[in-house]
Formats: sequence, C-alpha cells, structure tokens
Amino acid sequence: MDRRQFLGASPAALAMFQSQPPKRVGLIGCGWYGKIDLLRLIQVAPVEVVSLCDVDKRMLAQAADIVATRQASKKTPRTYADYREMLRQKDLDIVLIAPPDHWHSLIMIEAVKAGVDVYVQKPISTDVVEGQAMLAAARKYKRVVQVGTQRRSTPHLREARDRFIKEGKLGKIAHVEICCYYHMRANTNPPDAAPPDYLDYEMWTGPAPMRPYNELVHPRRWRAFMEYGNGIVGDMCIHMLDMVRWTLDLGWPQRVSSSGGIYVQKNSKANITDTQTATFSFDGLDVVWQHRTYGHAPDPKYAWGATFYGDKGTLKAGVFSYDFTHMGKWEEPVHRDVTYELTRYPEDRTEEALERHVAPAVRHHMLDLLSAVASRGKPVADIEQGYISTASCILANLSLQLGRSLTWDPVKQVVVNDAEANRLLRRAYRKPWVHPEPSAV
Repeated sequence: MDRRQFLGASPAALAMFQSQPPKRVGLIGCGWYGKIDLLRLIQVAPVEVVSLCDVDKRMLAQAADIVATRQASKKTPRTYADYREMLRQKDLDIVLIAPPDHWHSLIMIEAVKAGVDVYVQKPISTDVVEGQAMLAAARKYKRVVQVGTQRRSTPHLREARDRFIKEGKLGKIAHVEICCYYHMRANTNPPDAAPPDYLDYEMWTGPAPMRPYNELVHPRRWRAFMEYGNGIVGDMCIHMLDMVRWTLDLGWPQRVSSSGGIYVQKNSKANITDTQTATFSFDGLDVVWQHRTYGHAPDPKYAWGATFYGDKGTLKAGVFSYDFTHMGKWEEPVHRDVTYELTRYPEDRTEEALERHVAPAVRHHMLDLLSAVASRGKPVADIEQGYISTASCILANLSLQLGRSLTWDPVKQVVVNDAEANRLLRRAYRKPWVHPEPSAV
C-alpha cells in the first residue's frame, strides 16, 4: 500500500518495478547518513541488501547487524573494506554512496562503470571538475544517478511549491534568503593521536591531504576541515540552494560572490568558516545565503531554511514546516508542519540518530529513484542538478578565497576571464589517487 501511494503518479514504473526480482543493493559508507538512507530504502521497497563497505570495521559490523534485522530476508550482507573489491563482484543493481565528501567522485564513477544505478549523497564532489567527470560518467554509461538533495522530495515542501509558487500566490519573486544558524561547527581542540586499530586511516583519507588523525575527523565530524569537504556552505547551503533552484526552476547562477571567515570561534582546530554570506545572482533574482555558528537565529522556527519574497506574499520553508503570508489582510496565513509517519513506520521512533523529520523525504526520494530505475528516466535530483547546486556552492567558497565575485559561463563550464579561479576548479589529489577528468571517464 505504501509503495502504491508514493508512486501513484507513476503506475507504469511501479508495475514494472513490482514485476521484477528484488533489486540487489549495496552501501558504501556505513556511517550516520549511509544507514539512514539504506534503512529508508528497505522500508519502502522489496530490495535485498547484499553488500556493505566501510574502512571502519566497527561501523561496518554494526551496519551489517542492523540490516540483517531490518531486511525481509534476514540475511547478513557481505562486508568489504575496499569499494573496488565490492564493485568487482558485479552482483549489484543499485549502490548507495555515503562516505565523506572527498570520496564521492571516485566511488560514483567506478560504480557507474560497473553498470549499477546510484544514489550519491550531497554534495556530489569537493571540486568542480570532479562534478563534471561524474556527470560525464553517468551519461556515458547510461546510469540513473539520484543525488541526496531530498528537499525535492519533501512532502510539505512539494505542497508549498505547487500551492503557492506555481499558482503565482507570491507574485513576482525577486529575492530569496537562505540560511543556517545551527551551532554545528566543532569548537573543541583535542590533541592529535594515533588512529584507532579498527580504522584504516590511510584508506579513509584516500585522495585528500593527509592530516594527523584527530577525534574531530572520525566519526562524523570530518566536516570541521576543508580538506574533506566545503564547510557549511558545501554541507547546508547546497540543500537550500538546490531547493530554491528546484522550486523556481532555475539553472546556473550568473554570478557568485561570498565573504566571511573565522570571526568568533578561533580556538578550535576546525578550519571552516563560522560566519559566511554568499550571493547567487540569477536573472532578476538574488539568492542570498548566510550561516553563523554562534548567537541566536533571527527566526528560531526557520534556523535552517529559505524565505521567498514576492510582491504579493512571503513563503518561509524549512525541514520542519512552511508558512505562507499574503500581503493582503483578507487572506489568512497558511502553516503546515512536517508529517512524521511514525504510525506507518514505527521503527523510526527508536532508530538511533535518525532525523525523524527528514525520514519521509528520504523515503520519497528513494521511491523516486526506483521509479527512474524502472523507467530509465531522470530522477527528481538527477546528477546534473546535483552538479549545478554543488558547483555553485564551491564557487562561493572560491569567491571567498579569492576576494572577488565570479562570473560563470555555463556553456564553457569555466569562470569568465579568471585564470586563477579556473585553476582552483580542480583540487590536487594525494598520490597514488588520480583526479578524474570529464574526457577520460
């Protein structure tokens, strides 16, 4: 019943999906969100999880135990320490990719080369050229690739888009503010140490620069360092920028500018900004991002969200709710909260570290992926859309680094008249790992 409800708009794809044997699924990266993604997929589809991969032996074993209790067959998946060995088995239909950001590109490209469809976490890459290579590989090998920007599948946000944006209730929208005021930046300063014996730190680091092991790195807190990602802009801004692009049907920003730095929280080893503003300029519309990891949020209900300003009304949208307010006094404001679906999925109540308010969005996102796999069409968060949103956020960080606005050419895929910025579209890889190139995938 759940699958029929969720995929009601795609009966042909659903019938095709149900008539086939269960899809064989693997997960690479068995940490926090890898498990959240995989367990939501198990909830809504008759899949068989056959393999798991992680460089942390304890994390890998825990994930295998959980999957064995949650999937219908009760089978324990095979486990691997190296994603290449897992993919060489050629026994998978779909792979979920959720390691730290600096690993997304190499793993995703190898996965599509191995003939599997992919769900890859956002941001898709740590530099722009990686993203270009990922898009080229997906198209060359004709694989479906869904990106984990699940705001596109969040039920109450889809409702807000259809009910207010698409029906013109806001009128002309010329300004959108997106933000994150969560106190999410690491502020401690633990000493460096030897990596634990259950972690292959050499493989964990992979193509990224080798830093001394520190408890801020693993597990889960690696986003404290720009070596492995793109800071809070790469983590949180991409979600809201992507939501705005999807809601308003926007492509590439024409210009990107950013300012900020470490203004307050100077004592931590973390090297990501604690304060940053970025402006993404589209034709007749500015989308302005701000994050600040200290102090109060201007609106605690929307500490992470987007506010759409039109000449007829205002829409606030976030992961917990939306609020629409008309400019005219004759129309009542509209408020909608997230629907948790805890009755339908009672295991959500007790699952460790689950973002319960996001679980429905992930389920819908997985079902959209399966529909695209069945029809061989593009999912709602196709790799090209993930590339645009990811690269735009990377350009914001490059603007901050260079101290100037960047103009993007979406045809040539370069920064206009800025050789220095274009050199920074590709990060250096640590040997022996080789940076992927769009022309060589």
